[in-house]
Amino acid sequence: MSYTKGKLWPANPSTTRGASTKLSSSGSKIIYTNGATVIIRDLEDPARNSTYSGHIQPTTVARFSPSGYYCASGDVTGTVRVWDTVGAENILKNEVKVGFKINDLEWDGESKRIIAVGDGKNSSGAVFTFDTGNSAGEILGHSKPINAVSIRHQRPFRAVTASDDTHIGFFQGAPYKYVKTLKTHTRFVQDVRYAPSGDFFASAGADGKVFLYDGKEGEVVAELTNDAHASTVMACSWSADSKLLVTSSTDCTVKLWDVETRKVVNTWTVGSDLSSQQVGNTWVKNDIVSLSLSGDLNVFDRRETSRPRQIQYGAQRGITAFAAAPSGTLYAGAYDGRIVSYSDNGAEAIKGDGHTSQVTALAVSGNTIFSTGFDDCVREVDLSAGAYTSTTTGTNGQPKDAAGEADALYVITSKSLECIKGGKVVSKVSLSCGPFAVATSAKHIAVGAEDQKVYLFEKGSEPKQIGKLESNKGIVTALAFSPDGSLLAAGDSTGRIVLYDVEKKEVKTSRWTFHSGRVTSIAWSADGKHAASGSLDTNVYIWSVAKPMKNIGIKNAGAGGISGVAWVGTNIVASAGADGCVRTWEIKFHE
Repeated sequence: MSYTKGKLWPANPSTTRGASTKLSSSGSKIIYTNGATVIIRDLEDPARNSTYSGHIQPTTVARFSPSGYYCASGDVTGTVRVWDTVGAENILKNEVKVGFKINDLEWDGESKRIIAVGDGKNSSGAVFTFDTGNSAGEILGHSKPINAVSIRHQRPFRAVTASDDTHIGFFQGAPYKYVKTLKTHTRFVQDVRYAPSGDFFASAGADGKVFLYDGKEGEVVAELTNDAHASTVMACSWSADSKLLVTSSTDCTVKLWDVETRKVVNTWTVGSDLSSQQVGNTWVKNDIVSLSLSGDLNVFDRRETSRPRQIQYGAQRGITAFAAAPSGTLYAGAYDGRIVSYSDNGAEAIKGDGHTSQVTALAVSGNTIFSTGFDDCVREVDLSAGAYTSTTTGTNGQPKDAAGEADALYVITSKSLECIKGGKVVSKVSLSCGPFAVATSAKHIAVGAEDQKVYLFEKGSEPKQIGKLESNKGIVTALAFSPDGSLLAAGDSTGRIVLYDVEKKEVKTSRWTFHSGRVTSIAWSADGKHAASGSLDTNVYIWSVAKPMKNIGIKNAGAGGISGVAWVGTNIVASAGADGCVRTWEIKFHE
């Protein structure tokens, strides 16, 4: 058996209320960060999406070099990693530690020097050469965290920085030296960007103002006052010809400015609620991409005045629940309560009022998907409409796992096993074993527990316990019946999976032991010959029933750990996890 990589549906950018999120682009690709992962998303060809997982700590910003061949990414510990964007290996070119949390960074026009800025006790800025890490100047003049930096790509080189101290720093280079402070804004300065031509740079601030400056001397040229934003301007970005400037604001609008006339060409209103606040932007060729606080990437055609040309959806937080519908569409529930569907047509957010906190389980039943969450309720999604229904069922405690079938949903809480039909709890069995996982077959219900046992129940109006399976050596954290119900795979907290014969209540094999962390999910192929498993060890394994020692190890399948696996068709396995990404893997059987 072997495998090849399939599709990647990436996570959307991380956002923080009241803070600007930095986006960068090169050609048709946009780059941004989510958790410890750097994501490259191709708006024209999703097959070229990719991720970089070289950082250990949460990343904060990533920017392409002017050549597009390299990327510099920074994290909360002050580590800047420079790596190759050409090829799948993402070879590391250099790693530099600057000693402060990085809020932004920028390459110079020669792709040789990098300026990193952020928030530190002793320093909030550093200039260094990308290949050696040697100093190439110093960033001084600010008394509070620096939010943004931009470099003029033409000689003579110039650099500007924007800070919470309401000031803009102006520097000459190289090496870069402080020249003066610009005091145009009255509140935090969120962003500052040089035009590609180098003739101007622009600044955007929490006072709702946008200013233009001379690129060489740093003198104020104009304030853009015509149809100005009503609140904080979080980001600004220039078109490739330097004639247009786009700004994004917490007033939920995106404005396109003609630099020559100083007037607004287009205004797009994205929404009216908190999640529609615009916190970042960039140009991708002739399109404008503006980021909502919700993580949605709104793609605008600058000639279209009414709405985004498209919206790029995805999970914004770690995926905590995963399921596949018979159609092949994948569904992922995240830590923030959001559910997103994934198909060949892309990703779509489930519409309507969903969970208010972490989704703990998803179970598909016909044209409905059931979801459970830490808000102690079960919700239903109409798959044909892609929206929540009005049916919500409360549970007797916090739901930990769920398993669905044609006409019922079985949910385990810390106290009981509950059967839900038609939006009502029709049966309830008290459990004192510390239930952790649940699975169902045509005849049986299995409950995995903290006492390292699997409890078997016979289905009925009141489920009846008929036995225990006691060969696991850790908390039973994942369960799955084979399609015909004859076998039960039980994964535990030690990384071990025990395969049981359900009728005989005995072990069929205990050799599925290659995981090194807690098993979080198990899924069977339609023919019952193979099972896939995912673990906190970041790996996915494909197991053979006929040959227990024969397996495929998909190493590092998802940074931070795998939370769910599912089969799509006969030889495609999908996985999702803590990095918020969904991936598929094509399995090749040679048996």
